[in-house]
Amino acid sequence: MSRRPLGIRAALALSLTAPLALGGPAAAIDQQTLDQYTVTALKFTVPAGGRNCTIDADLYRPAGVDRAHPAPAVLVTNGFGGSKSDGSTDGIGKAFAQRGYVGLVYSGLGFGGSGCLISLDDPDIDGTAASGLIDFLAGTRAADDGTRADFVTLDRKGDPRVGMIGGSYGGAVQLATAAVDHRVDALVPLITWNDLAYSLDPNNAAGSSAVPGAFKWQWTNGFYLIGESQPLTAPNLDPTRVNSLVCLHFVTKACDTVRTLNSGSYPAKATADLLGYARGVSPVTYLNRVKAPTLLVQGQADTLFNLNEATATYKTLKAQGTTTKMVWQSWGHSGGMTDPAAGELDLSKGDLESSYVGRRILSWFGRYLLEHKGVDTGPAFAYYRDWITDPADTYATASQLPALDEKLYLSGDGKLVDDRAKVARGSRSYTNWAVPTSHSESSLNGAIGLPDPAPYDIAGTYVGWTGAPLTRTTDVVGAPRATLKVVSPRAERTQNSGDAAGKLVLFAKLYDLAPDGSKTLVHRLVAPVRVPDVTKSFTVTLPAIVHRFAKGHRLRFVIAASDDAYTGNRGIKPVTVVSSPQDTGVLELPVVGG
Repeated sequence: MSRRPLGIRAALALSLTAPLALGGPAAAIDQQTLDQYTVTALKFTVPAGGRNCTIDADLYRPAGVDRAHPAPAVLVTNGFGGSKSDGSTDGIGKAFAQRGYVGLVYSGLGFGGSGCLISLDDPDIDGTAASGLIDFLAGTRAADDGTRADFVTLDRKGDPRVGMIGGSYGGAVQLATAAVDHRVDALVPLITWNDLAYSLDPNNAAGSSAVPGAFKWQWTNGFYLIGESQPLTAPNLDPTRVNSLVCLHFVTKACDTVRTLNSGSYPAKATADLLGYARGVSPVTYLNRVKAPTLLVQGQADTLFNLNEATATYKTLKAQGTTTKMVWQSWGHSGGMTDPAAGELDLSKGDLESSYVGRRILSWFGRYLLEHKGVDTGPAFAYYRDWITDPADTYATASQLPALDEKLYLSGDGKLVDDRAKVARGSRSYTNWAVPTSHSESSLNGAIGLPDPAPYDIAGTYVGWTGAPLTRTTDVVGAPRATLKVVSPRAERTQNSGDAAGKLVLFAKLYDLAPDGSKTLVHRLVAPVRVPDVTKSFTVTLPAIVHRFAKGHRLRFVIAASDDAYTGNRGIKPVTVVSSPQDTGVLELPVVGG
């Protein structure tokens, strides 16, 4: 018998503690039930990516579960930099076992006591490795010590009833596993990515899939250093976890990708390799093979994997007929993760029944693992509202994502106006410096609890448009979109040089301006853009937000030349934005209510 404390790690080693219930909200679990499970440490040798990898796992088995009384299983692994022994990862097995589920909690490849290289949740490597563990749960594969599992519910011979749950790195691996093994019955990926090319080098311009964006250097290098520094944090590594002196613990293509990003140079072949690899290991490439019912949970406070990532996954799964629903909770990788708002999912506790997201998880597994067909799994879309003070009413629900139904126009006098006829003729200009002149965030500060200076833009290096004071409360739920046209002769001369780094980079963002002059950049989110062609108009999709602009506040839309969390322009590229009633920029907002 094992009773380990349920703890929490910072965002860089994220996973989810997820107790389940039979169908809807469960009754309180007494202490005797809490104690009735065993934990057995196991090793598995499984094929993955053309080599054999050792996986370090813990098997959680509830009392009374045996061959005659089988139970469904839940498979889970850690977030990046973590292991099976993290407080939150370890707590998952405990929480499942308390509720009668078999849990198999393992250290992902390249982490903890598991072998092989870090391969960024590649379906052909990490997904295949997880499939080997599903064989164990099916009773068709033994652990290295000969242990077999003949006590997991089977849908048919060799097909166990199994779900997966976890966050961040432990979220994408679920989709990777379900893509290569259709025996997975249910998924709950939290705060994870859709496309690593977008996550690490985002370009928010439409039609720019072949053009990289602005390198998110703080986040990317933080994770890269966590992986490469493991001899300092995990001595006596399995020898299969060492690649070479120039790429210690990642697969070679991952190191090559980071080096290309850090170089600031994007010649055609390097760009194709970068985008090809990053997307090849991302759900965006293989979602067409994912058939398991999927509950997506994404964080509003997340500059690493923003809400647009989950939205892209949701739309793809829904369009192909895969059962899917989506929740936008409050916390993500950026700040506040270790101190959830009142009534929000709290990873330090095992009582998911007390939070909206927790109850949704309970229902999802109740329906698809326990096969309680009468269980209500909730609405298609739900989102947390931080302006609601009653924890019991913080989530709003909808049958679909809000539409872009309100337009504002960028006037030549710096105003945001609600009618094209009100647009004044004029032009406004800025130029970038050799160093960043705007600040949105210090990416890792929020993740580890350090203070971060307020966002700012230095005069002359941005242009902004400000609306009139709002006559009513305005709730924006979703991703604003801007259609822009800029003039930059220097960028025009360099944009076709054969190196994508010659194209113009800019950063679009939306502020909330209070009557006292204070301003809020919602969750410090910005939309980096490497403009495909400055001679043409282009459309920018900003990161989705859930934000109430109060009556009397003003919206302020800004285009900045740089951001110190990103790598920006190569060379000085002055920019002018020209406006006239017939030809001006447009900002579209998804507004609900009204």
